[in-house]
Amino acid sequence: MMILRTSPSSPFGRQIQLAVSILHLSDRIQVEDADTTDPQDTLRQQNPLGKIPVLINDDGVALYDSRVILEYLDFVAGGEKLVPQDASKFPALTLHALANGITDAAVANVYEKRFRPAEQQSEDRMAYQADKIARGLQALEAASPVLKTVDDIQLGHVSQACALGYLDLRFEGKWRADHPALVAWLDSFSTLVPAFAATKTNP
Repeated sequence: MMILRTSPSSPFGRQIQLAVSILHLSDRIQVEDADTTDPQDTLRQQNPLGKIPVLINDDGVALYDSRVILEYLDFVAGGEKLVPQDASKFPALTLHALANGITDAAVANVYEKRFRPAEQQSEDRMAYQADKIARGLQALEAASPVLKTVDDIQLGHVSQACALGYLDLRFEGKWRADHPALVAWLDSFSTLVPAFAATKTNP
C-alpha cells in the first residue's frame, strides 16, 4: 500500500488525490496527514525539504514533488493517461507549470499575511505575486476549452483545477467575476472528476 503524506488544504496534495481518482488507484494508496510545521513529524525524514505532498511507494521510496508524483502514478497506471508521451507532452507540462506558478504565488501571499506581523508585511511583494496570478489567469482564460470526457484530462488540467480551487479557498473566489470561460472550464472538470468536490475544504 502506497502512502500519500499531505494535508486537506494543500492544493498540491489535492492534485495527487485527484490523479489517484482519475487513474483508479484509490485502493492502492492510503492518505496520511502531515504537519509541515512540526519538527517531530516524520515528513522531514521523508522529504528533507519538509514539504508536501510526499508519496511513499510500495518499495518504501519517498517521491516528491507533485509533478514527480503525478508522473509516477501515471506510470503505475500504465502510462500515457495524465502524461502524454508524444509532442503534446510539452504543452501539457507547460500548462502544469503555469498553474503551479499561480498556486505558488497565491500561497506566497497567504503566507505573507499568516506568518509575518502586519507591520512587516510587504505590499510591494504581495502586489508582485498578485500580478503573477492575474497574468496567469488571463492566459488560462484565453485557452481553456471545456473538457468533454475524463480521457481528455492531463496533468496540466489537474493542476489548473487545483489552482482555481485554491483561489476559491483562500481568496473568496474573486477570480470568477472576470473569467467566465474559466468558470465554465472548472464546472466541466468538476463534473468529470467527482473527487474535486470530495476533496474541497472550507476556509
